Amino acid sequence: MNIALIAHDSKKELMVQFCIAYCGVLSKHDLCATGTTGKVVSEATGLRIQRYLSGSQGGGEQISARISCNEIDLLLFFRDPISAKPHEPNDYNLLRLCDVHNIPVATNIATAEALIHSLERGDLDWREIVNPT
Repeated sequence: MNIALIAHDSKKELMVQFCIAYCGVLSKHDLCATGTTGKVVSEATGLRIQRYLSGSQGGGEQISARISCNEIDLLLFFRDPISAKPHEPNDYNLLRLCDVHNIPVATNIATAEALIHSLERGDLDWREIVNPT
């Protein structure tokens, strides 16, 4: 599966800790991330991560483009719901695209753990159900 990782600044350490905890599962998949998130996660875990621009420079839009082209299967987006972000409208667009393209999304640690356990069990092969060959 193609998994995208995004974390607001105040959630980057949480993303790092999550990826350390689930490194074994994540290492079996293709990962991409916005620039800084990808850098800190890769440095902490050794995971291979395709990095895009940082979120403030358009990395979220690059991931959105991949979602629009059905190239992302799951999004882990650790958001800071308290602090307003100047690029917040882009965040809403990203989440809207996930809804349009039926992409599972986690915006917090609890949902991320539920998705990662489902992924580990093989429960997230939804594209085969939606688009059988």
